[in-house]
Amino acid sequence: MTAMLDKITVCLDMHGCPNRCRHCWLGNTPNGHMNVDDLCDVAARFRPHTACLTVYDWYREPDYSDDYRERWELCGRLSDTREEHFELVSVWRAVRDDSYIDWLKRLGMKRAQLTLFGGQETTDYFTGRRGAYDEILRTIELLIESRISPRIQVFVYKDNINELNSIVELITTLNLVERCRDFGGEFGCFVHQGSCDGENERQYDSWVTPAELSLIPPMLTEFTLKHFGKSSLDEVFGETEQSLYERLSADESTVSCVVDEPVFYIDREFDVYPNLSTPSPQWRLGNLKRDGAEKILDCYLNSRSLAQHIRLNTPTRELVLSQGDPTSRRLFWQGDYIELMLNRYCRALMN
Repeated sequence: MTAMLDKITVCLDMHGCPNRCRHCWLGNTPNGHMNVDDLCDVAARFRPHTACLTVYDWYREPDYSDDYRERWELCGRLSDTREEHFELVSVWRAVRDDSYIDWLKRLGMKRAQLTLFGGQETTDYFTGRRGAYDEILRTIELLIESRISPRIQVFVYKDNINELNSIVELITTLNLVERCRDFGGEFGCFVHQGSCDGENERQYDSWVTPAELSLIPPMLTEFTLKHFGKSSLDEVFGETEQSLYERLSADESTVSCVVDEPVFYIDREFDVYPNLSTPSPQWRLGNLKRDGAEKILDCYLNSRSLAQHIRLNTPTRELVLSQGDPTSRRLFWQGDYIELMLNRYCRALMN
C-alpha cells in the first residue's frame, strides 16, 4: 500500500492552449478535450492517497474552456483547499469574453502577468499566433479598467535583445506606472531568460551571455532588480556555463527529486508527470487509466521514472561532463543548468 501524502496537487491539461509559444517549458503538445467526468475521475483516484487534495483543470492556459466559471467552481468542490486564482490570465479569453476580467476581479485578483518578447512581429512569432501582440495590449487596457495591475514578463535572447527598447516605449506611451498608481496598484515588469527546457531549450543557441546584459535598457533593469530583489543583472541571469561546468564537473552529489507535497501534471492521454520539468518521456510516471494512482505514486516515491532514477543514482559530474560545453558563455541558474544536463543525458540514453 502506497504511503499517504500530506498534500497532492493534480493539474489536468483538459483543453490545452491557444498559443504555441517558443519559450514554453511545458511544451507544445496537441490540445485535448477532457470532460468534467474525467476531472472528477482523476480527483477520485488520488483522493484515497492524501489528506489534502487540490485540483486544477489546466496547466498550460488558464480559463481556456468556455465553461471556465463552472470548472473553477467544480475544482473548488473537488479540492480540500480553495486556492487563489493564479496571477496568470488567458489573453485569448480576455479579448473574446466581455465578462472575464470582471470575473477575475470578483475573485480578488489584484495583478496579472502577461508575456512580451519585443514589438508586434517578434511577440507574434514567439507566441506562435498572429494577432497575439494586439490582444496583449488590449488585455492590458482591460486589466487597468478593472483596477488590476499588469505585470509584463519579457524573455530575453540574442535574437530579440535589440527590441527591448520597444517595451520601454510601450510602458512609457501607455503611462502604465502612473495609471496603476492612480488606483492604488503597482505596475511591474521583469526580464529573464527562463529555464532551458521544453520549447525554450530550442533557444539554446540564442541564449544570452554576459556581453548581452549591457544591452538591457536601464528602465527594464530597474524593474527587474526590484522584482527579483537583486542588486545586479548578474544575480538575475546566473553564471556562465563555462563556470558551472568547471565547478560541477567535480560534484559527486546525487539528488532525490521526490518532494513531500508533489504536484502532478496529467496530459490529454492521462499520462502523469511530476511538476519538475517538461512533461516528457524521461519523467513519465505511468498512465492513470491503465496503471491507477497507487502505481503512479509508487513510481514517483521510489524514483522509478528514468529522470528521477538517473538523478538519484548518477553523480552530477557525470551529467555535466557528458552533456555540457566547457567553453560556453551562456548564462544559467545552477538548478536550471543541472536540469538541462539531466534531460539531455536521459535523451541520449533513450536514443
